[in-house]
Amino acid sequence: MLHIAKKFIQKSVNLFGYAIAKDSDLVIDKDERFIRIYDQSRTFTMGFKQRMYALYKSVEYIIKNDIPGDFVECGVWRGGNTMLIAYTLLELNISNRKIYLYDTFEGMAKPTELDCGLSDEKIRALDNWKKEQKKDYNNWCYASLSEVKNNLALTKYPKNNLIFVKGKVEETIPATMPSKISILRLDTDWYESTKHELIHLYPLLSKNGVLIIDDYGSWAGSKRAVDEYFSGAQILLNVLERTGRIGIKI
Repeated sequence: MLHIAKKFIQKSVNLFGYAIAKDSDLVIDKDERFIRIYDQSRTFTMGFKQRMYALYKSVEYIIKNDIPGDFVECGVWRGGNTMLIAYTLLELNISNRKIYLYDTFEGMAKPTELDCGLSDEKIRALDNWKKEQKKDYNNWCYASLSEVKNNLALTKYPKNNLIFVKGKVEETIPATMPSKISILRLDTDWYESTKHELIHLYPLLSKNGVLIIDDYGSWAGSKRAVDEYFSGAQILLNVLERTGRIGIKI
């Protein structure tokens, strides 16, 4: 998701950010199937091309190696990353896997004092959340359930295999969750939600399944939740396009 911390980083290193946006990756750009899927999904997500390519290759990897489990995304915004998953599965002639979309569908959940910018602790998520709060929703990363459903319908992925779970993850999990997961993508940003997701969902991730943390390098709360959960554990989380992290469960 696009958040204050990311905006701060982008403004602070504008020249560097411009170079990243303009720099071409031949491996990515020569993958015609990915470019086609990317063009269909990119307007519905804030993710950069490199990050979306990593998700695309993760889906390929899961199917190629027949790793069991459904696909899970916590924090979906307008559904662009989930659309990429659905498009990729269909390209691989797969339509029987379920995709779970967890979100409030009412904008960002309320953060706590632990949720500040990793680059500058003076960037307090709670301050921006209060500014964006409306009567029935929060305007920060707001996308309604009906909007996201309409966006996912564009993929033509079977509706019965798209599981929309509305509400804070702390309230909907573990009541509603799959029995096994192949890709677990966490993008709810805050300490409490990220820690809750890891506690309940990571144990369901299949061996050799993929874990993606979107905002490990953006928000202190997200990083703290991940570091606490995996303290003493054997896991390698590689950098994914500056602020993300990606790893395989062994």
